[in-house]
Amino acid sequence: MSGTGDDGYAGDIGARTAFDELARVPEATLVDVRTRAEWTYIGVPDLAGIGKQTVLVEWDEFPSGRLVADFAGRLKGELEARGIGSDAPLYFICRSGARSRHAAIAATAAGYGRCFNVEFGFEGRLGPDRHRATVGSWKAEGLPWAQS
Repeated sequence: MSGTGDDGYAGDIGARTAFDELARVPEATLVDVRTRAEWTYIGVPDLAGIGKQTVLVEWDEFPSGRLVADFAGRLKGELEARGIGSDAPLYFICRSGARSRHAAIAATAAGYGRCFNVEFGFEGRLGPDRHRATVGSWKAEGLPWAQS
């Protein structure tokens, strides 16, 4: 799982596979690009059991939905503060996999070589019943998370 795909990032990856890689590879890092409101009210992936912490960097602002100015610069600052280099595998996650895909592309363009998108995100896409937590999402896979 390395290299840049045709879409401008290393590719999509399932939540369970991402978690396994985070547990296996010391420098692997999970970056949650949802909004502060989502982190607070919906919860965040909890990596304490594998001795890690999720990096929180907003992709867009709440409630306006405007893209955060200098996302790549903020990401770089957060990663450098943790000693995470540009060659570390980065797993981007959002609610459904859409914003995190854009974030993975932006991070790749900023020089991070192994950026993956957690395909179905933290909650998943809307199901036929108009609810989230669909198959493949972090929550639906039963992966650890915490809510404040």
